[in-house]
Amino acid sequence: MDKLRNYDVSFSGLKTGRHEFRFEIDKEFFQLFDTEQEFTNPRISVDVLLDKHSTFLEFEIKVKGTVALVCDITNENFDHAIENEIKVLVKFGEEYDDSEEDVITIPSSDHAFNIAQLIYENVALSIPMKKVSPNVSDEDLAILEKFSPKENDEEEHESDPRWDALKNLKNKN
Repeated sequence: MDKLRNYDVSFSGLKTGRHEFRFEIDKEFFQLFDTEQEFTNPRISVDVLLDKHSTFLEFEIKVKGTVALVCDITNENFDHAIENEIKVLVKFGEEYDDSEEDVITIPSSDHAFNIAQLIYENVALSIPMKKVSPNVSDEDLAILEKFSPKENDEEEHESDPRWDALKNLKNKN
């Protein structure tokens, strides 16, 4: 958890207004989280814009960079550019609460806000579900389409009258 402290944004000594922070993210950052990634070799810069108000904080977190993915079709590695942005409102309260989607409540006694989880989620949301290399040719896609299972639009078979009688019992109840 101490390594995550590197991603604390201290706001207690800052004046009201806009403040900028920058972080460089690599594979060591993702190793801090006990999860398996779908990518390797991340080279990501994170720009954090903090707009401090007297009663709340506004964070705008932008990630931009590249990660190495494995193509779902050809199984080759390729670099994928990622770019994403999230905005979060941080307000002060009795205890930590992140049950709302875009609003996080932190204790009033806190002097810093850790953005590591937000950075992690921002990058994870930037990874596409379908990973297709830009080097995949139209021929590869045509072959894949040819051998892909097709949806069968078969007509409904005539039902067995014995089953119809059972279905009637089900419909009566």
